[in-house]
Amino acid sequence: MKIISGNEDNFESLINDEVVLVDFYAKWCGPCKMLGPVLEEIANERDSVKIVKIDIDENTELTKKYGVMSVPTLILFKNGQIIDIKNGFMPKPILTNWLNEKK
Repeated sequence: MKIISGNEDNFESLINDEVVLVDFYAKWCGPCKMLGPVLEEIANERDSVKIVKIDIDENTELTKKYGVMSVPTLILFKNGQIIDIKNGFMPKPILTNWLNEKK
């Protein structure tokens, strides 16, 4: 599945799905840049998880609404409801295990 670039206008419709992983990131963030390829791999391997990227500098209202204080922040939604939140870079095995536990 392709990674979707979200924004304040389409966010609510994007998270109202079975399982959605939202990556709050910044273009200037080193750990965010490291996480990008990991998310790409997961997106290519799993059709069961929709991945949405939200640029915190372009979507300040969403950033405030979800209390994002550091990047990357990963929020896992199920049917529009938050089921878990993780902060910081995670290697693929840890991120995959987290997704498997929570879905």
